[in-house]
Amino acid sequence: MRPKGEEGEGVMSFEASALPVQPVLKWVGGKRQLIDALASLFPPGLHDGRIRTYVEPFVGGGALFFWMVRRSAVQEFHLNDLNEDLILVYRVLQRDVDALIERLEHLQRDYLGLDDENKRKAFYYEERARFNQKREGFDFVAFRPEWIERAAQVLFLNRTCFNGLFRLNSKGDFNVPFGRHKNPRICYERGLKEAASALNSAHLTCGDFESIERYVDEHTFVYFDPPYRPLSTTSHFTSYARMSFSENDQRRLARFFRKLDRVGAKLMLSNSDPSNTKPADRFFEEVYSGFRFNRIQAHRFVNSRGTGRGRISELVITNY
Repeated sequence: MRPKGEEGEGVMSFEASALPVQPVLKWVGGKRQLIDALASLFPPGLHDGRIRTYVEPFVGGGALFFWMVRRSAVQEFHLNDLNEDLILVYRVLQRDVDALIERLEHLQRDYLGLDDENKRKAFYYEERARFNQKREGFDFVAFRPEWIERAAQVLFLNRTCFNGLFRLNSKGDFNVPFGRHKNPRICYERGLKEAASALNSAHLTCGDFESIERYVDEHTFVYFDPPYRPLSTTSHFTSYARMSFSENDQRRLARFFRKLDRVGAKLMLSNSDPSNTKPADRFFEEVYSGFRFNRIQAHRFVNSRGTGRGRISELVITNY
């Protein structure tokens, strides 16, 4: 582990000359609104070639990747997630974005052509049921025409469900209710093509976060954005994938963070800040002892009551 240094030492700044690619999915915990704060904590070497590889073990909506792909000198991008449907969407964008756009345009015409909210609601639940029914036995490994339909369904549900969530129950079924959006943009052709172009530079994998170890060396920057440790028993968001992320998983991740630190990679990790609700909770200080702790301001978006949506701090832990 390298010395911490003084506050602000060793971080880098970026010129705003290249507009970032926008994520194609709205994702709970997505970092689109926190890009500037996170960028101020990035390690040196991203812009001059000293860092050659960027790795995200929990890519989710990919806001940092889509931001960085146009604003860094990184040569290799490795993106991973445990959510099979998420990685499928990204692979379809790589493989056949035009076919995906064609299918989304069809869904958009059919959905927006319904002039009654109850009809749209019925359309949504029928599409959700088809999506869940086809999951069992679905081949997420070998690309085939069915992938286009499923990727389009993921994007459709994401844009028309409540609050833009992606949540699966223990059976792996998408269970987010209908959202009352008046004119959702189901097919944004330009954004999809820009995302497809960005993803053409990325290697995609689907699996546990430890599977990315083979891509990491001393010239790598790894950004960890795992499912957050809940701040309270009522704030826990169920799941992005079929498997939940437990306290033991948080500890396993901390051990993996230390392992990659010994390799010499630059590491950054985001997580919830217990000091928002339980100042005496020292979980992260214990499992990430010796690393640098930063706090940035964020908004809480997932809450059933509007009074629970306010500014809170989040932890950003680095090894540089």
